[in-house]
Amino acid sequence: MPVDPYILLLLGTVGLAALLPARGTGADIASGASTAAIAFLFFLYGTRLSTREALDGLKHWRLHTTVLACTFVVFPLLGLAARGLVPVILTHPLYQGLLFLTLVPSTVQSSIAFTSIARGNVPAAICAGSFSSLAGIVITPLLAAALLGANAGGFSADSLVKIVLQLLVPFLAGQLLRRWIGGFITRHKKILGYVDRGSILLVVYTAFSEGMVQGIWHQVSAVRLAGLLAVEAVVLAVMLTLTWYGGKALRFDREDRIAIQFAGSKKSLASGLPMASVLFGAHASLAVLPLMLFHQMQLMVCAVIAKRRARDPLPEVTEPAAPTAGSRTAVGTATHSG
Repeated sequence: MPVDPYILLLLGTVGLAALLPARGTGADIASGASTAAIAFLFFLYGTRLSTREALDGLKHWRLHTTVLACTFVVFPLLGLAARGLVPVILTHPLYQGLLFLTLVPSTVQSSIAFTSIARGNVPAAICAGSFSSLAGIVITPLLAAALLGANAGGFSADSLVKIVLQLLVPFLAGQLLRRWIGGFITRHKKILGYVDRGSILLVVYTAFSEGMVQGIWHQVSAVRLAGLLAVEAVVLAVMLTLTWYGGKALRFDREDRIAIQFAGSKKSLASGLPMASVLFGAHASLAVLPLMLFHQMQLMVCAVIAKRRARDPLPEVTEPAAPTAGSRTAVGTATHSG
């Protein structure tokens, strides 16, 4: 089972923040750099999303609606249900982070990779992940404000201005400029990928530095972390089961069910970390901890599932016989998402 090297970098960044947290003027500089990094991240997201591909993907509207429902309806309902675990298993701050995790959009890259390994509908996974990321820029902050209240900034004018200026405006600017700089972004995709990850590391360092200075890590014990991992394992298991068998109940074919399972059961670390920094401010470190743990868990579990799906025998497809009056072939009655 894979261990994401980036998770090791994130943990190293957390360790650096624990040993050498930014204080005073250094904290102000790190905070300003983090704000600029978040804006740049969402600018890059905007330049990478092809409007034409997104419109073409609307042909699979049933599949995308299903993934969006899993991401922004079923997941949050599970998060709300976990409220009953406070304070026996989860502390209130850890529960807030868990609930925020359930509000984050789906991943793009890992959903595509696992769908490809499992021989699923890769174009559908691309569009589903893109739609989820786009919708999450608006839906995630609104859900966080509604369900987390003052802990995520509420509906105050200040929090809304931050969301618009740091997330939405850069994304829209990227979309507008894509026509002129899209080629450059594509040609330097690998280098800009390092910029993406470096920016997120800066956001993590800033958030965890603030947490260390305020002493909030004294609220977390090994027992509580074990409880959090157990709860997240249950949430992931429930979502993997619902997306697979729910897709079957909705009469999607095998390839579409694979795309639904991998796109509908995952959460994006790349989108969630900067969003948490904007929404939670000084309390972002505990808010992103559940997301970081869930990210690694979903990679390990989905890698195993994808390899098993790849070994599944594909259904035999036979050429239908010439139709006769009053008859129709089984192939003709199959239901597809597109």
